[in-house]
Amino acid sequence: MRVVIASDHGGFELKKALLGLIQELGHELIDYGTHSPDPVDYPDFALLVACAVQKSPHDTVGIMIDGAGTGSAITANKVPGVRAAACYDPFTARNSREHNNANLLTLGSRVTGSELAKEIVRTWLSSSFGGGRHQGRFDKVLQVERCFLKDPCS
Repeated sequence: MRVVIASDHGGFELKKALLGLIQELGHELIDYGTHSPDPVDYPDFALLVACAVQKSPHDTVGIMIDGAGTGSAITANKVPGVRAAACYDPFTARNSREHNNANLLTLGSRVTGSELAKEIVRTWLSSSFGGGRHQGRFDKVLQVERCFLKDPCS
């Protein structure tokens, strides 16, 4: 699987700590930056990751790291076809994939240490959508997205 990763300046160090793990797990890794701790805006990088996931939804997932994980999830979820989940432990990571078919993980470097983040990433990348009883709910999520693309709120 291809894993596209990025961070803002707040997530830069945590991103560096995760790069080796992702490669060790056998995934193709694409790093969209940032490549230094100099201040940048998380929406710019969340959009890069989300667009990469949208363009190749069958073989690409994304990981975005900012200070809390929330802002990047909000930004990424604006991109049709992207289902970003801010995860803070292995349970939310597994649940986001198995129940919600998340295709983009966001992490908060100020709330998640590197060892926990590694465990979250390992769990998230090894989990997949369960379908079954979750399929009907997931189909409703897709229906909401299609409806708003046709006729956005006015």
